Formats: sequence, C-alpha cells, structure tokens
Amino acid sequence: MSDFHQFGPITAIPRLVSRDPEEMEHRIEELAERFPVTLVIPMVPAEMDRPALRRILDELCQVTWVDTLMISLNRANLQDYRRALEYFERYPGRKVVLWNESPAVSAFVADMAAAGLYTGEPGKGRACWLAIGLVLAEDRASYIAFQDADVVNYTRWMLGRLVLPALEPTVDFDFVKAYYARVSDRLHGRVTRLLLTPLLGAFTRLIGQDPYIGYLASFRYALSGEFTIKRDLAEKMRLPCDWGLEIVTLFEALRHRAPGRLCQVEIAERYDHKHQELSGQDPSQGLNRMARDVIKHLLRTLAAAGVNLSPGLLMSLLAAYQRHAEDGVTDSYAVAVVNHLKYDRHGEEQSVHVFTEALRASIDEFLADPLGPPLVPNWTRVWAGVPDASARLLAAVNRGEEPPNGSRR
Repeated sequence: MSDFHQFGPITAIPRLVSRDPEEMEHRIEELAERFPVTLVIPMVPAEMDRPALRRILDELCQVTWVDTLMISLNRANLQDYRRALEYFERYPGRKVVLWNESPAVSAFVADMAAAGLYTGEPGKGRACWLAIGLVLAEDRASYIAFQDADVVNYTRWMLGRLVLPALEPTVDFDFVKAYYARVSDRLHGRVTRLLLTPLLGAFTRLIGQDPYIGYLASFRYALSGEFTIKRDLAEKMRLPCDWGLEIVTLFEALRHRAPGRLCQVEIAERYDHKHQELSGQDPSQGLNRMARDVIKHLLRTLAAAGVNLSPGLLMSLLAAYQRHAEDGVTDSYAVAVVNHLKYDRHGEEQSVHVFTEALRASIDEFLADPLGPPLVPNWTRVWAGVPDASARLLAAVNRGEEPPNGSRR
C-alpha cells in the first residue's frame, strides 16, 4: 500500500485499503446514470494480435456502467477495420469503431486542413483528437476516460478507480490522471525515472521554484496514458500528434483549470504493459523518440510560460540533467536490490546516455525553432472555423467504409 503524503499542488489519491470492488462498482453505476461516461481506447491494428487487448475486452464485457466504448483505430486499412468490428462484436454495450483512415474520415480531416486548421500527422494524438470530437458530436457523455490498449494485467476495477474521483460529486474533479508502479520482475518506466524526474530536478536547481515545474513534479507518474476528463474541458484541449501527448494533456489541463480541479489516483499497485525498446541508434523509434518528444514539449511550454531559456541556461541544463540522471540510476538500484528485483545497471546507464543525447538534440531543435509544429486545435477552435464540423464528423463515421460520396466500393 502507498502512503497518503501529499506534495505539490495536485491531490494524490492512493490505494490505502482494499475497498469492496462490488460496492465501488455499484456506486459508479448510480453516478453514471447522471454523468454518462465514454471510454476511449486509441489503438493500432497490431494490438488485436496481442493477449493484453483480449484481457481488456474480457474485463470490459463485465462493466455495465460505461455508456459507450469507443475504439479509435489508427494506421489501419479496410481489412483492419473489418477485423476490429468483428473483434469487438462480443462487447455487449454500445460501441463505436472510429476508423481514422476511412475514406470519409480522411476527407473530413482534409476539409479541416483546407479550412486552415492544422490536423497533424496520423498517430495516437490524432486518434484521441478525433475521438474527443466524436464524443462531443454525439452529445451523450459527461466524462471521457482514456485507456491504453496494451495493459497486460488489466482489471475493470482499474477503470472504476480512474473515473470515480470525477463522478463522485462530493469531490468532483474535472481531470483525473492515473498513476501506478511500473514493475514486474524489474523496474520499468525508464522515461519517467531516468529522464523526466531528473530533468525536472535539474530545472529546479537552475531556475529555482517554477510553478510549471512544481506542477509536473507533483505527478507520481506524469507519463501514464490513462486519464478521465470532463467534457467541457475536453472541448478546450489542444493535442500533439507525437509521443508528447501525455505531458501536453497535463499542461492543457492546467491552462484551463485551477490545480484544485485536477487530481491523480492510484489505480493499481502494479501496472504492466508493453515495454518499448530503447532504440539508442534510431531517434525516430522507441524510447529515444519518446524522450525527444517529451523534452520538446516541456521546453516549448516553459518558454510560452515566460521562462527565459537562454542558450547558456540550456547548456547548463544538459550537464545538470546528466548528474541528476546518474543519481536516479543509483536510487533505482537501491529500490531494486531491497525489493529483490532484477536490475541491469549497464542497461540503465545506457538509457541515461541515450536520453542525454536526446536532450542535446532537443535543445538544438528548440534553439533553432522555439515554436515548432503547432498543436492540433481544440474543438472550440474547430467549431469557430467550421461550424458544422460535428455534423460532418458524425456523418463521416456513420459511413463506415463507404467513400465520402456514399457510393459503394
């Protein structure tokens, strides 16, 4: 069990007791009648070949309080889409498969771009953006929960804990971020342990107490992919199309809500999902790419908040980060030894080296272009540019595999 110590501006809700799961689910059923929930799972077709998604679906088939299960399927062809329809057919509740690359949805995205709205590149960010737009267009849900598709040890109680702090009117949070321990027979979560946490520590040493840094540092697992959001906040969310999605949603939540409206909740004592390769030689893949995307958005957000990120400061940041990251390796080693976990110290040191080079490259990129590519606009902005965007998106999704003109293949 974790402790209930609070630090930073964001409330942390740990698992202190083994609450009766049936009682918790009964409470959520009562609340979901008043505040319907749509669950969004962004995914690629390859997830249907892995056992994790099968277990997730097994568990979700037992959940009675979700209004809509929305699968945002991206990087998929027609065969993948038809397979997804068949794969999720056994889910007993209302379900929608949003095929991001369908002819009609692709035409919708092209129309938005033609109207001057940046729609980004295909990927998880756009999948989440389209899903938010569809949830808003359907006008059924009060809250949207997001769940990754690769959780190996998933149970439906995890979903219950993720949504309860938002639905429960006596606490009533607008944004709920999940946290958990990334551990199996060894420690995982390298980007959090060996990149983000040391980087925030290095920033604090160099610039002192900054509200954005303190805000991020208060999250116990800032890069988790699971969160619940109130629909009126979702309308205002801008999103990236790269692997900075998790950190950007935190910044966007703070931009539109006071810290007291945001919280984090421990949804499991242990959470195990797909582990990315380090890809030390390929900055376009794996944790190497994730590190660069996270750093890029952190630097640009701090600059937008008024932090003077001079070249000299950033060079000092590089050296300070490396020292903090090396200390992070020592800390992780101690945790692993005392808990009798496997620990590849050489591999961890290699990760720090890759992350240091990712920081160096990201600093160079930031100094060359402090703005970088824009975020995908929020749906309030979309409606201002294309007032009938919701109706268009609904029509595009309802066409399924039909081309935009409605004629059959």
